[in-house]
Amino acid sequence: MTDAAWSAEALPQDWRDGAFALRVMTPDGPSVFALLGGASFDMTPAFGTCSAWLNSDDPLGAIRREGVPSALDLPAALANAHHAARDAHKPWLLAPIDLQVIKAAGVTYVRSMLERVIEERCRGDATQAEAVRAEVRAIIGDDLANLVPGSPQAARVKEALVAKGWWSQYLEVGIGPDAEIFTKAPVLSAVGVGSKVGVHPMSSWSNPEPEAVMVVNGQGRIVGATLGNDVNLRDVEGRSALLLGRAKDNNASCALGPMIRLFDAGFTLEDVRRAELRVTITGRDGFTLDEHGPVGAIARDPADVVGQMIGAHHQYPDGAVLFLGTPFSPVKDRGAPGMGFTHKEGDVVRIASPRLGALANEVDRTDECPPWSFGIGALMANLSRRGLPR
Repeated sequence: MTDAAWSAEALPQDWRDGAFALRVMTPDGPSVFALLGGASFDMTPAFGTCSAWLNSDDPLGAIRREGVPSALDLPAALANAHHAARDAHKPWLLAPIDLQVIKAAGVTYVRSMLERVIEERCRGDATQAEAVRAEVRAIIGDDLANLVPGSPQAARVKEALVAKGWWSQYLEVGIGPDAEIFTKAPVLSAVGVGSKVGVHPMSSWSNPEPEAVMVVNGQGRIVGATLGNDVNLRDVEGRSALLLGRAKDNNASCALGPMIRLFDAGFTLEDVRRAELRVTITGRDGFTLDEHGPVGAIARDPADVVGQMIGAHHQYPDGAVLFLGTPFSPVKDRGAPGMGFTHKEGDVVRIASPRLGALANEVDRTDECPPWSFGIGALMANLSRRGLPR
């Protein structure tokens, strides 16, 4: 993929008509920018962090009131985000969040729920996946898509599956009253468009998880959306759900971007519900995959999942982002029939939705990806040196 194609393909189709939040690494340090009607504004002098800006009373109004008109060259910053061509002396795009907590919801789609059950039954052994997949579908089928989690009907299905010996912890959070919500990665550890994403070398069965991501302020209000890749080690989680942290939280295993699309009159939560996600994977070995799925196929409404994450029971004063779960887990055979999909080094993963843009990253080993070194302390020290609000 050329630098020009990388940058052009990352932008939402109607980016000149919307409002966006993005973070850019500049020679001085991380800076927060807004795009409004195609024009760029530097929000850093007024807020210091993306978190502070989105926690303000009126983030959209603040763009005109507080933003400093900027000559940011967005296509150049996007092109420079590509890790293979990055010039550290020039601006490049970062993940669009900073102090927000990175949360994720699991097993929110029937397709991914069934794949989790398959992982569990396989005990992480990919060679058994196809046989178990057929067995699971013969018993459960796809009719679970019509169940409302936590409903009396869902409770009756649970009773029937328990009686057959087929109940699972993944079915519990898939159709039970409580969603699975976990911390995906530490604050500031997410990588952005163009950066490498990491797969731990201990894993032999891994995949991307393309997801819509809700951006939530400290008061629990959803203020926008972005795209995410919740990189997952299927064999590790399949061995035991207690290894979720091992499977999910590794160097460069969380990608977000390219920008946050802020909710306004032209883009609302309803547009997220109607959105389609598309994932393409291109490998050095000639392997290709192209799949898509609707965000709206989610079993729990995005607002309901956010409500389970934040509220009187649990606060995030700097805000949070919430991965909504993946509509699909790639299962296309890569190699011997029945072996399914797993990542290989050099895979280029592109997650796209027309009004959110495209998040493209190249896969590498976690120990070969650049180590995460710029944390909260480094950010606070940098803002202090620049005389910016913290």
